[in-house]
Amino acid sequence: MPQLACRFITFKLRKKGRYKGAEKFAERITNVQEETKAALQKAQKDIKRYVDRKRGEVEEYRIGDLVLLSTKDLKYQMVGRRMDKFTECFVGPYKVKAIISSNAIELDLSTTVRIHPVVNVS
Repeated sequence: MPQLACRFITFKLRKKGRYKGAEKFAERITNVQEETKAALQKAQKDIKRYVDRKRGEVEEYRIGDLVLLSTKDLKYQMVGRRMDKFTECFVGPYKVKAIISSNAIELDLSTTVRIHPVVNVS
């Protein structure tokens, strides 16, 4: 996760002036900036901990592996399988033809599945 990208302008008085209100204002702004920076860092740490807890290990695929394809979002792309009640949860196995990235693979699909052969591994 990237670090905080916001920059804070620091108010440092070069010399003591005759206006006490300006010194108090600069001190108050500096304190607010420090508190804000601490709150942003805490929020960033909390979000990272939450995301890391939900993130699972990534499955490593190789060319030639056999995988099952989920039909959760493919109900109407399956030829001859219109009834949700009777559609299988997974179809296949299909052979992995190519590895596009760590998140996408290309499958050797049959003619009954009318989708793009590159699918997300999740």
